[in-house]
Amino acid sequence: MGSTGASPGRPAGTRDRDGAGRARNARPRDGLGRPLPYGADGVARQPEGVVRTPSQTLAEAQELLDAGKPFHAHEVFEDAWKSGPEDERALWRGLAQLAVGLTHAARGNATGGPRLLRRGAGAAEEWAAHCGRERPYGLDIAGLAAWARELADAAERTGKPVDAAARAPRLCGRQAS
Repeated sequence: MGSTGASPGRPAGTRDRDGAGRARNARPRDGLGRPLPYGADGVARQPEGVVRTPSQTLAEAQELLDAGKPFHAHEVFEDAWKSGPEDERALWRGLAQLAVGLTHAARGNATGGPRLLRRGAGAAEEWAAHCGRERPYGLDIAGLAAWARELADAAERTGKPVDAAARAPRLCGRQAS
């Protein structure tokens, strides 16, 4: 049997589309980006395709991380990755991977979370070493990498979800112990 595109709370034969007709998933999501049933109260999603300065990106992402919304912070970093200068895309992609790694660790994914945390740490370190920029935009690359690896180890060791707000990194300052 084929799919009609119907979902609970949405009429049969309809699909989520944006104003330009592109497929979009309009289901509400929780604070960790997990889909909720149609009609449920979810957390407001980050608008896509917003062009921000690096300092605006970091401030908005830090606010979201501090609020326990790493999935939403990842979307902010993804905008910077996609709209920023070509020579900085690896940095922003690495930061997006750190945020989504924290998302998965908070969801209790003891395999994917650590993998993404380590991948993001490596990408940010590699970018900084290649560009010779130790603290681009005030980012604490070394501290973020150490934070990510420590969290990855802890998530693997315990196999339990982490508190995303309590374990949020400091993007431009010293990491909490």
